[in-house]
Amino acid sequence: MSVETHTLRVALERGRASYAKNAWSDAFEWLSRADGQAELAPEDLELLARAAYMLARDEEYRRGLERAHYGYLDTGDTPRAARCAWWIGLSLHLGGESAPAWGWFARGARLVEREQRDCVERGYLRLADSERHFEEHDFEAAHATCAEIIEIGERFGDPDLVAMAVMEQGRALLELGRPREGLRLIDESMVAVTSGELSPIVAGIVYCYTISVCRSAHELRRAREWTTALSHWCDGQEDMVAHKGVCLVHRAEIMQALGAWESALAEARRVGEPPLTGLSVSAEAHYVQGELHRLQGNFDAADQAFRVAARLGSEVQPGLALLRLAQGNRDAALAAIRRSLGETGDLFGRVALLPAHVEIALAAGQVEEAGRASAELAEISAAQLSDALAAKSDGARGAVALERGDAAEALIALRRSLQAWQQLEAPYEAARTRVLVGLACAALGDEDGAALELGAARSAFEKLGAHPDLARVDSLSGASEDAHGLTPRELEVLRLVASGETNKAIAAALVLSERTIDRHVSNIYAKLGVSSRAAATGYAYEHRLV
Repeated sequence: MSVETHTLRVALERGRASYAKNAWSDAFEWLSRADGQAELAPEDLELLARAAYMLARDEEYRRGLERAHYGYLDTGDTPRAARCAWWIGLSLHLGGESAPAWGWFARGARLVEREQRDCVERGYLRLADSERHFEEHDFEAAHATCAEIIEIGERFGDPDLVAMAVMEQGRALLELGRPREGLRLIDESMVAVTSGELSPIVAGIVYCYTISVCRSAHELRRAREWTTALSHWCDGQEDMVAHKGVCLVHRAEIMQALGAWESALAEARRVGEPPLTGLSVSAEAHYVQGELHRLQGNFDAADQAFRVAARLGSEVQPGLALLRLAQGNRDAALAAIRRSLGETGDLFGRVALLPAHVEIALAAGQVEEAGRASAELAEISAAQLSDALAAKSDGARGAVALERGDAAEALIALRRSLQAWQQLEAPYEAARTRVLVGLACAALGDEDGAALELGAARSAFEKLGAHPDLARVDSLSGASEDAHGLTPRELEVLRLVASGETNKAIAAALVLSERTIDRHVSNIYAKLGVSSRAAATGYAYEHRLV
């Protein structure tokens, strides 16, 4: 045996062994080394391509599959060539390159038809038909096509194909307004993942899609459970890149819902920038950062994060509209949320926007418009059976009733909403609902009840670091109008800011920590509706606060 042959054999054996152990970097390195010495067999080219996928090297993934595709054609293995065509099409489709994706799907379908024999690849190419049905909103046809694919996958003993078809069938049922059946099927597809039945790429696809569906459907408990499972799966593959960004985004969203905002922000920042993580994942991470900054009252940082998310291709509503509302620009907020809803026809897309529409419309004095949005949200909630969505719907209904002057009706819906948020362990949503409960109690003459609810809400906002909400509660609790809602300490800090002092100097003058002064300054910005020291100074002089 020549030295070259021995070196090639060693590289191939090590590459295959590393792939089997999910050691993606080593697999890619050894198989690439072997590929540099001799033309790899199509089977090894597929392994090289899949290792590239797990390292988020998308171009190399597709090039490897293309070479494997032509290699299979040369050896007469038409079905395997067709399967490579389907995977290339899926990669392009997920990357937003629709025309070339459908070209590869069509090539795969033609190869399978030319073969004129039954094979499992027919099932894979039928997945492309199912996707076309989804794009045409023909969900009944998508459901029926998936049933055919499941039968093919089971007949050929292909767990990857079965899992993807079950997942897609669940998606169709959700779109058809059959959430219980749809979620049951999506959970079933996840069982195949957690039991280790699926190939790494398919496992990652099913994980990420399942959590995405849970988020869209406001299935908060399911999202938490499957995100935990995804985290364990990702942590077990240290050098995997492909799905880690998505995992971090999902973890950040779960931490945000649980009230761990600083940890959520840290997770979102770990995602990084494209091309390492992909445009869509980076865009989602920046949107999450924007939301967290908005909730904390860091409006300039929120605006910047939303701008980056938009530049990377993400829809930034309702976050940006709610930011404009927090900044006091109600007209811009209302125009943005109306525009976004006008462009959104799919069920889950509207669910994400309607609660914000209710809040913004009420703030802008458009009570009837808020009522219509609340009614639509209630109709969707009744069909979807989601605890979180029901809580949002009850909260919106209660807010509208309160604005219409029916505090008793409002209180019934708001109490239901509060109980649901508490059971879901969502402290921010619970605290916001408690503010409305407090206002309803006050409207009914129960001042003690109002004080208790507002006090509980204030404690929660303080713990979370929700400075704009904290400022609102303070103003509702009777802060001096002459001071424009500022507490005596905040007024003292504002006067020092207006005199040109830095936060560090103010902390020294008042014998407080710099972190405390930072918090006071954030509260001042939120209460005065400004976003800079210069604007706060101008406001202070204009309103004779100094």
